Amino acid sequence: MILSEGKLKRMKALANDRGVIAAAAMDQRGSLQKSLASARGVSSNDVTPEMMSEFKTIVTKVLTPHASAILLDPEFGIPAAAARSKNAGLLLAYELSGYDNTQPGRLPDLLPHVSCKRLIDWGADACKVLLYYTPFDEEPINDIKHAFIERIGAECETNDLPFFLEFVGYDPKGGDEKGVEFAKLKPEVVKGAMKEFSKPEYKVDVLKVEVPINAEYVEGSSVYKGQKAYSRAEALAHFREAAAIASKPFIYLSAGVSNAQFTESLA
Repeated sequence: MILSEGKLKRMKALANDRGVIAAAAMDQRGSLQKSLASARGVSSNDVTPEMMSEFKTIVTKVLTPHASAILLDPEFGIPAAAARSKNAGLLLAYELSGYDNTQPGRLPDLLPHVSCKRLIDWGADACKVLLYYTPFDEEPINDIKHAFIERIGAECETNDLPFFLEFVGYDPKGGDEKGVEFAKLKPEVVKGAMKEFSKPEYKVDVLKVEVPINAEYVEGSSVYKGQKAYSRAEALAHFREAAAIASKPFIYLSAGVSNAQFTESLA
């Protein structure tokens, strides 16, 4: 892939001396609000924007001396961005937290008061967007998502801002996404998304992807739950196939699983 001079400069700001992007993520919003509320024994409504911002600032001060970059959100994370260590670059989220649950397809939206230019004005070295995506959803739904990402890619290119696309798979039929049946489907969900968004029309620079298997259903894994979706050899093959499909750099995200499960997946 070829990066413009502006994008390359910003990508280097996100990496360490070895060229590795070792970023910490603190762009959680709704889930973080619920966690803070639970820890304080209050309702989510009692966790104010000021509390969210204060928490993100504390975490940023603690983690960024040990990270090459941090991912934050413009809603609560701008004060935290200013408090990061000088060695750390900045990724800012562009999407609204969650998705539209009033209609099928988990359709995304952007923060209404944000643009790529404003992300840069706030010090961003990259734009991050999260998209719920499965190649098995209805074509009109995925067509909306494809156009959505095309627009963001074009905006990032115009502003010389690296574009990190994070996608999370789901079952359009509403099945149990932690169950064995979805585990069997997950490799094709992940590989299908990687293949689609590696296409040049989306102008994505880095893919943030889920691991293509669920380690709890890998026979013999340390977190095996007793139901087999794949053997260890089959799981390794899914990793290799996913890597071969992507023509863009990619990094794995934990997607909310336990540390033990994510560590086993990477192992």
